[in-house]
Amino acid sequence: MLLTLATTHNPATDLGYLLHKNPAKLQEFELSFGKAHVFYPEATAERCTAALLLDVDPVGLVRGRKGPAGEGFALEQYVSDRPYAASSFLSVAIAQVFGSALAGRSKGRQELADMPLPLTARVAALPCRGGEGFLRSLFEPLGYEVTASRLPLDSHYPAWGESAYFNVELQARCRLSELLTHLYVLVPVLDDDKHYWVGEAEVEKLLRHGEGWLASHPQKEAIAYRYLKHRRSLMRQTLARLVEEDQLDPDEEAEAHGQQEETLEKRISLNEERLGSVVAVLKASGAKRVLDLGCGEGKLLKALLAEKQFEEITGLDVSTRTLERAAERLRLEQLSEKQRERIRLIQGGLTYRDKRLQGKDAAAVVEVIEHLDPPRLDAFARVLFECARPRTVVLTTPNAEYNVRFENLPAGTLRHKDHRFEWTRTEFQKWSVETARRFGYGVRLAPIGANDPEVGSPTQMAVFDRPSEEGAHV
Repeated sequence: MLLTLATTHNPATDLGYLLHKNPAKLQEFELSFGKAHVFYPEATAERCTAALLLDVDPVGLVRGRKGPAGEGFALEQYVSDRPYAASSFLSVAIAQVFGSALAGRSKGRQELADMPLPLTARVAALPCRGGEGFLRSLFEPLGYEVTASRLPLDSHYPAWGESAYFNVELQARCRLSELLTHLYVLVPVLDDDKHYWVGEAEVEKLLRHGEGWLASHPQKEAIAYRYLKHRRSLMRQTLARLVEEDQLDPDEEAEAHGQQEETLEKRISLNEERLGSVVAVLKASGAKRVLDLGCGEGKLLKALLAEKQFEEITGLDVSTRTLERAAERLRLEQLSEKQRERIRLIQGGLTYRDKRLQGKDAAAVVEVIEHLDPPRLDAFARVLFECARPRTVVLTTPNAEYNVRFENLPAGTLRHKDHRFEWTRTEFQKWSVETARRFGYGVRLAPIGANDPEVGSPTQMAVFDRPSEEGAHV
């Protein structure tokens, strides 16, 4: 059973600090089911790979157990894939051998543990009960590039067909703790089995390791069902807890978000100025097919619909109730057939790849990005700039420095309780420039609202333009 973790972060040997394992040493760990070996096949400043090799004792797995009387054959208990296929044994080894890295801790190098890094994980002989499609549905929504090669039942007898096992490679720019957490939870889910008793303690474990990503995962029901070994009562308990911890729900959250921010910004009519600025940029881009990502109740959609230039308008939001309100605001049922054909409302998330977002000229992301958890920003950027890849992207977000000018906003408070962060002008510029360079866009920044000489404008806007494919640069 083999797992390798690699990075090209410079210096790549920083991986040793994160894993608390010296690249120069071969280390061995005793486990209840065998031994774990940690070693580094390569360790240079340019690239470093750590390997976790499990040597599972097949005799120890069945020692003291008796096979069913009158069935099978004498060695039936010893004919098993458990010593070789990735399974819950690997999850236990990750927790015991890489426990600090799994928890996101690094003594003396915490800033490194908190930093997204270019990471590649390879898992040999991973059982995928449900096939490659299910494998991808688990990892791709989390922002991973997935490469999977299916293994034959026997390479000497190809006519026997393919097995349920895959060699899998996962690539992402994320924190190491995130990668290990996803492997810890999802490897047993793919295997659809666990080697130990599953009770209520597993619910707490799943909720702890699923914090920040499981509640919004499109396969959360399947994950809970398989992780909890098909115990439906535990699955229902887990899903109920996820709903509680994810309150407000997306519908209530959207409503509260709109009311709170509108009240705060009403005095300066910032929303109208913001929408006007976005529409002006979209018109100047020459776009005809436009996306409004995180469209809410449709204020921008209504403004776009009033412009004949925009022939195809798509609004996406995570909340179905909010989309219903948008349809009411736009009076879709009362529009002429020609007008109705111009606009489409779809439900979906900003951090999941969606083919419906492709082929558009421009996209607007207005006061949305600050509602994403920082670890999900990389997945958002890839969905927007790599997968959807419109020619123009207009993105607005609050300027944290301006918050001191709001009389009713206590010092150190974000503009809305659901904001996960608010960027200063320097922070927004850094993210915008790095994102543009990474995905082959140019970018320009502009203020929206009164530009205070000390703290800047209340809203900051970035306009990303993708040059022609020939000679694209930032």
